[in-house]
Amino acid sequence: MSIRDFDALFTPASVALIGASTKPGTVGGVLAENMMRAGFHGPVLPVNPKYGSVGGVLAWPDIAALPVTPDLGVIAVPPDAVPPVVKALRDKGARAAIVITAGFHDGGPGADRDRLHALIEAAGPMRLMGPNTIGVMAPHIGLNASFSHIAPLRGDLAFIAQSGAVLTSVLDWATDKGIGFSHVAGLGDMLDADFGDVLNFLAMDTKTRAILLYVEAVTNTRKFMSAARAAARTKPVIVIKSGRKAEGAKAASSHTGALAGADAVYDAAFKRAGMLRVDDMQELFDAVETLSRKTIRDLRGSGVGDRLGILTNGGGIGVLATDRLIDLGGRLAELGPETVAGLDAVLPGTWSRGNPVDIIG
Repeated sequence: MSIRDFDALFTPASVALIGASTKPGTVGGVLAENMMRAGFHGPVLPVNPKYGSVGGVLAWPDIAALPVTPDLGVIAVPPDAVPPVVKALRDKGARAAIVITAGFHDGGPGADRDRLHALIEAAGPMRLMGPNTIGVMAPHIGLNASFSHIAPLRGDLAFIAQSGAVLTSVLDWATDKGIGFSHVAGLGDMLDADFGDVLNFLAMDTKTRAILLYVEAVTNTRKFMSAARAAARTKPVIVIKSGRKAEGAKAASSHTGALAGADAVYDAAFKRAGMLRVDDMQELFDAVETLSRKTIRDLRGSGVGDRLGILTNGGGIGVLATDRLIDLGGRLAELGPETVAGLDAVLPGTWSRGNPVDIIG
């Protein structure tokens, strides 16, 4: 349940892009363009022996030639080249790597297994995100170590997914709504960093107010449950779990290489941990939009105040809302004479003349 060196994954001081390219539309090209445009304040170090520079930034032929030790290496090279690159990063002193490259499913063809074992041996104690991941984004530090076609806005929601397609779909929708994120990450095949690790990190992250998860499979159940309980005690955790039906579970297994398991077990685990489960993308979008709005808890101590005006067309609902407001530590705002006079001019004569403002149907 270690979050050792997770700061190198989510808040690195310097980033090396291994496989950075000048070719438009390639993974290495999009990755380099995203990093250069995101406003990252630390050194960005493209590594590719084919180029003297990438995006106007001096490129280096190999990792050993880098003038500084990067906190984070982002790898977009062919599968067979990944283990040597990871070892070179480790030898250089890097603390973490994001492996964009796919082709490491355990239990797959022999070449896949060999690559996986070579990658594990090469990484040693260094933290890995992926392989087979879209990358990591942290807008508050200008980090876009991904090949996403869209960059997230800055905000206080964290979104962690095993699917790059789901992740970018949410970013598309959220950006159009003006909703921002503290962290966005694709876990991919979860060779090292998994949901439990990331939940432990985000539970203590002061820039994250709520956490969203897209889960296909959980690999370390004991760690996941402990981390999920801890996170859900401190902030809302919303989860969408694919593979609810047998056919979907089979598809999820082929996607990430991990067995999805019985849906009823996941459902019980989510409830026990205190997480809220949603069933489809529309419900996930609804949850994101709801969480993006300020709550009474957020307003306390922020200078905005904790007083609320309640508007209702039914007295009973207004009473329920008042009870809940007090439960959350808020207060009913008092209506001043000018406000009452203004409402008198537009509301029926039988309105409540107080807060809650009952407009009488």
